[in-house]
Amino acid sequence: MIRLLAMIFIKDRNNQGDMHVRHAYGVLCGAFGVFLNLVLFGMKLMAGLISGSVAIIADAINNLSDAGSSVISMVGFKMAGQKPDPEHPFGHGRIEYVTGLAVSMLIIVMGFELLKTSVSKIRNPQMPEFTPVVAGFLIVSIIIKLYMFYYNTKVGKKIKSAAMNATALDSFTDSIATLVVLACSLISYYTGVIIDGWCGLAVSLFVLSAGLSAAKDTIDPLLGSKPSQEYVDAIEKFVTSYKDIIGIHDLVVHDYGPGRIMISLHAEVPADRNMLDVHDTIDNIERKINEKLGCSCVIHMDPVVTNDPATDRMKRLCELIAKSVDERFTIHDFRMVKGPSHTNLIFDVVAPFDCRLSEDAIRNTISAKIESLPGNHFAVINVDRPYC
Repeated sequence: MIRLLAMIFIKDRNNQGDMHVRHAYGVLCGAFGVFLNLVLFGMKLMAGLISGSVAIIADAINNLSDAGSSVISMVGFKMAGQKPDPEHPFGHGRIEYVTGLAVSMLIIVMGFELLKTSVSKIRNPQMPEFTPVVAGFLIVSIIIKLYMFYYNTKVGKKIKSAAMNATALDSFTDSIATLVVLACSLISYYTGVIIDGWCGLAVSLFVLSAGLSAAKDTIDPLLGSKPSQEYVDAIEKFVTSYKDIIGIHDLVVHDYGPGRIMISLHAEVPADRNMLDVHDTIDNIERKINEKLGCSCVIHMDPVVTNDPATDRMKRLCELIAKSVDERFTIHDFRMVKGPSHTNLIFDVVAPFDCRLSEDAIRNTISAKIESLPGNHFAVINVDRPYC
């Protein structure tokens, strides 16, 4: 159905990298979700009233909140599609993460409400009435929710949307919740054991867990989460594919919402190459990386000495010393500056965030080992952190 609707309402529907197409998919899925959730709300409310089951009525109210969630997603995609303005020069893409968080909060609130209702039902149990009509409504609602999970997951992967993934997870948890309600209703009907309240309690805990998981997935990019290793590897592979680039470091990825990624990095280049030629290479990389990986890029050029055996030997020695302090340490931007009384060894040490040593301790420990080497060496160390 979504494919058919996309064919009708979305121009250039296969170009999911285009922002207008992404937003059109988001609005379309949101509108379709509102319609289906309202249908489910009506079906489950009728089934709950017929049976007198608090679990079914709570499930119906949950679907009504899902309709509200779909409206929030629609509004979010619409707002995220706005063009950059003077107050928001990087666009409004992060609104999509905010709407995903709002959907997660609604899931959590409904989980708490269902939890309170279920506890009340456990204290005052009543046998719900169960009929084939009630069973039919629940089975149809499970099928519809699984379909919603399917199309939201599929579209979410296509357009790489955290909000759509949160909506898909919500649909899946709803289908499981309704399945549990159906199973417990059947058990009560055939055994006479009243477990309606306990069923609602199990559903509420499941809904709360799903809401917290979805909230984490949307909060992380808002706080500035680390990019995936695959994305980092793709950047390094692309940049170092150019002959003038020896390596990269100090890579930082700024995520301003889907399709609005800016990166900065340092590219190591041979110091003996013509700097105008190398600068031209850097310009080409900055221009073409957006076509390849969908990101704007700023590159700082770091000339490094490549044909000096003494420098290479000291660099390798400093690498070994750094790893003797913590095997995860790496170094870059190494320079050796000889003076009349001593030689300065200048470099950066990349230390993981979970390293127990303070930055001063890292500098002092490595410096002491370097200064104990034969010759008169002095270490000038800057401590970096791995942002990717």
